[in-house]
Amino acid sequence: MSLAERHKKLERNVTLLGVGVLVTVAIGGLVEIAPLFWIDNTIEEVEGMRPYSPLEQAGRDIYIREGCYVCHSQMIRPFRDEVERYGHYSLAAESMYDHPFQWGSKRTGPDLARVGGRYSDEWHVQHLTNPQAVVPESVMPQYGFLANTDLAIGDPEATLKALTRVGVPYSDDDIAKATQDILAQANPNLDPGDLAERYPKAQIRDFDGNPDRLTEMDALIAYLQMLGTLVDVNSAAAQEDLAKEKGR
Repeated sequence: MSLAERHKKLERNVTLLGVGVLVTVAIGGLVEIAPLFWIDNTIEEVEGMRPYSPLEQAGRDIYIREGCYVCHSQMIRPFRDEVERYGHYSLAAESMYDHPFQWGSKRTGPDLARVGGRYSDEWHVQHLTNPQAVVPESVMPQYGFLANTDLAIGDPEATLKALTRVGVPYSDDDIAKATQDILAQANPNLDPGDLAERYPKAQIRDFDGNPDRLTEMDALIAYLQMLGTLVDVNSAAAQEDLAKEKGR
């Protein structure tokens, strides 16, 4: 019996064909999935990446709570039109400590992956308070209430502990000093201790223009101002490419 005739016999036998498909898919699945059980991390780490400081994490929680991710993605794709508008394309390592990550391509507003340092704190306060005063055609809701709402510090130590369970490398020292860090980062009059050493490039200052209060506006702007600022993206992209070449 020729190979073609055997193949016709397989096609005409639904049971035999089903078994063949199942075996083929199972083998393919094992080849793809099994190696992941022996790999500690599927993302190549790049120099400069670190976990969020407690204040930045609080700002990120507010960002998610207010649904900002619905209109703003944080994933610049490697296309010329996106790179020229938003900056260097996003690296996988830049989202390695995000739970959940803010990837996406549906945008009502611009991508925010590299918004850090692009505008002043005062601009962010004005834009969040009254977006249409800054961008007349904006459809963004007003978030002025954030400047009038004291940040509920809660239990940042518990937050950091929970994040360590999903792989975020906070140290025992980071966890123990979480409350101190969240207060000191937004108040330059307080002693930040070794905050800048444990969280390199953390910006320590009053963010909302009101040093007498720690508000949700402080936390959100602290988060926005660090986005895309932690790594040298050109160097990091080269590191990722080199790691891919070694893995082949």
